[in-house]
Amino acid sequence: MLAYSSSMELIAGDIGGTKSWLAWVAGDAGGAPRLRFEKVYASADFASADALLRQFVAEAQSTVPPNTLLLALPGPLQAQHVKLTNLDWTLDAADLAASLGIADVRFINDFQAAAAGVATLAASDVIALNPRPADPGGVRAIIGAGTGMGLAFMVADSSGRYRSFASEGGHTDFAPGNALQVRLLERLRAEYGHVSWERVVSGSAMNDLYRFCCTEQGLALPGEPVGGAELVARAGAGDRAAVAALELFVDLYGAWAGNVALLYQPRGGLYIAGGVSRHLQTHLQAPRFMAAAGDKGRMRGVVERMPVFLIVQPRLGVQGAIATAFAPP
Repeated sequence: MLAYSSSMELIAGDIGGTKSWLAWVAGDAGGAPRLRFEKVYASADFASADALLRQFVAEAQSTVPPNTLLLALPGPLQAQHVKLTNLDWTLDAADLAASLGIADVRFINDFQAAAAGVATLAASDVIALNPRPADPGGVRAIIGAGTGMGLAFMVADSSGRYRSFASEGGHTDFAPGNALQVRLLERLRAEYGHVSWERVVSGSAMNDLYRFCCTEQGLALPGEPVGGAELVARAGAGDRAAVAALELFVDLYGAWAGNVALLYQPRGGLYIAGGVSRHLQTHLQAPRFMAAAGDKGRMRGVVERMPVFLIVQPRLGVQGAIATAFAPP
């Protein structure tokens, strides 16, 4: 954990391939953090994290400088150095501290922050997709389709406080569940080589799923890439391939959620986060999602006993970063 300062001027950030959410908060020992300034930026508008943070500090117009920086980053961390998975940035904590003149700089995985953010959620921030009673001390897991696919899990210590652990599970091998998905795997393998769950369940997967469904139905391929928002719009307008692509996405997302339920048995709750998840809320609330999650043969009952929640609070990652920074050692 970061050193707990009696007077912390913290910049907390949730950095994503599409957007970066930054918040400047101040806090004293034993008190609640006070928000000074907050803004969301398009990540692609900046050549580096350094440029993004300089812009944020300039716009904050604070009369006091920051003394702590905690960034939640998508990608595997190695000695506080990371090359982001879905954004062409490479960050080093020591270099960033020297460049920005901030004494205490630390990075955590973005889904480690999301996991920490679960404890900050109100009842109105979640929707039960599988309303089962949660074990207060049970393992928790969190997954989320955004630009990529994140995964982390949480284990309670002897005091009942949850510790979060990052994972790159979204990059494990995709396993098809039926003949249609076998054909999808073959198509993606021909194009990318290795095919992970992130390749089929993420915002970046939407274009591939749509093009695949166009081919399956003998329809012309689109001339330009089709993102998630356009895919939903096309489906709403009656585009058969778009409807099929969204149904396929829900089936795949459900299958992945069921895999995570079997891996961790999260009796404390399986939480689903991410921008794509929020935007497809009505699709995930439909029976199709949990039907796909529970399609595990003899292990169906194990999955069906797990409480599953959809997080609709868009500020989850930055809330988790703030909570991590202010947590006692």
